[in-house]
Amino acid sequence: MTDTLLALDGLTKAYPGVVANDDVSFSIGTGEIHALLGENGAGKSTLVKMIYGLVKPDRGTLKLAGQTFAPNSPQAARSAGVAMVFQHFSLFDALDVAENIALGMDNPPKARDLAKRIRDVSHAYGLPLSPERIVGTLSAGERQRVEIIRCLLQNPRLLIMDEPTSVLTPQEVDILFKTLRQLAAEGTSILYISHKLEEIRSLCDTATILRLGKKVATCTPKETTARELAEMMVGASFASPKARSHAPGPIRLSVQNLSLPAPDAFGTALKDISFQVRAGQILGIGGVAGNGQDELLLALSGERKTGKDTIVLDGQAVGHLGPEARRGIGVLSAPEERLGHAAVPDMSLTENAALTGTLRKGMLNRGFVNWARAEDFASDVIRDFDVRTPGTHVAARALSGGNLQKYVIGREVLQAPEVLVVNQPTWGVDAAAAAAIRQALLDLSAGGAAVVVVSQDLDELMEIADNFGALNEGRISEIRPVEGLSVDEIGLMMGGAHGMEVAHGAA
Repeated sequence: MTDTLLALDGLTKAYPGVVANDDVSFSIGTGEIHALLGENGAGKSTLVKMIYGLVKPDRGTLKLAGQTFAPNSPQAARSAGVAMVFQHFSLFDALDVAENIALGMDNPPKARDLAKRIRDVSHAYGLPLSPERIVGTLSAGERQRVEIIRCLLQNPRLLIMDEPTSVLTPQEVDILFKTLRQLAAEGTSILYISHKLEEIRSLCDTATILRLGKKVATCTPKETTARELAEMMVGASFASPKARSHAPGPIRLSVQNLSLPAPDAFGTALKDISFQVRAGQILGIGGVAGNGQDELLLALSGERKTGKDTIVLDGQAVGHLGPEARRGIGVLSAPEERLGHAAVPDMSLTENAALTGTLRKGMLNRGFVNWARAEDFASDVIRDFDVRTPGTHVAARALSGGNLQKYVIGREVLQAPEVLVVNQPTWGVDAAAAAAIRQALLDLSAGGAAVVVVSQDLDELMEIADNFGALNEGRISEIRPVEGLSVDEIGLMMGGAHGMEVAHGAA
């Protein structure tokens, strides 16, 4: 690093009722990998939107390579050499790789030339891609390659990455980090956003930490512990999750020979899935996104019905029951997609509480919703799960991703389920909030519930799960106790090594 590529001076952005960024100043050197850290609602998203031309600052200035930089659109930012890989992919499943990349370029070359450039650049950076592959057939890791290569083809001076490892196996993370280090060595600067603090310590040269919209610290991650980084983010110490000692009880949830066709052209068929979860146990299910996680949750929640005896709760066959009937007997779920599936974007938090809580929280009276009870329940969730919001009247879409995640998980946990199935429970939440959610799942399990946690965060599964299995192409690996499992073994299981002849059985 020899000079400054991007300098932020006094950036401020306010919205009604909240100051998202308050006089933020820092700089990113040429060839530097710079982390941007902060808890949910700290102002990270607003800041990178200003750099990428999606939001105009109220005050403050940006300089890129010493020149005034005030992009009024993403196209202007890209023209100046700023590229961004978003946390949520913006790809069309029915188009091939080259067509998707062309759509994201301001001046795409001819198809034949583009295909050659995709092959050349993807191989040069260790991210091989076939331009002819249909995106709907790609794994999540391969889809991320499409987004990265689309950016690299535009020769960016600054690459912004938002939670880039949330859908990757450990082996894919290693490949990505090698690529990012290569880019940095060639002079590309990288602004890296992640809640995975050990990754930050391994990869990043510098970290800027935001809290409540203000810059509170700049540090060298390699010289700082993950705990210290987390405490700088939240401004206080917090407790790590701790399991209460308890013995597993009888089998509560039993899944036997569950097979379902793919729900659509780009979905995943479930193939002969079997597992059991006892009272007081947490089963962790890992796997790269797109290998049947969503389909499994739909089957367990009742949104897709199965054979009557395929799913059994406390000895009662429930596979033929729909989601409302399953909720009535204690099978609750929290899907990965927060807005649109777990919550209705334009409904208030009170209304979203009523969507799943009417039966178990006694909100119905002769077919009418008791809105006072619904509001009380929403208030309980906000209080107990520290959801940062002005009140229960706020629409779900107005919450930050992490705060909405806390609300969705809290809404299900506070209904005291007999079985809880959650997909990506701490995706996109900060360290303190993640610790609180994991503690809530541990406490629920200790109280006798059977909990199934589907997650791409292996650290999370190793921290809270008793047993572990991996989904790959709709099949589940052997279920093994977490104790004694190595990261390499987990990576192999996630990659489809179903035939591992290891004499370990789940309790």
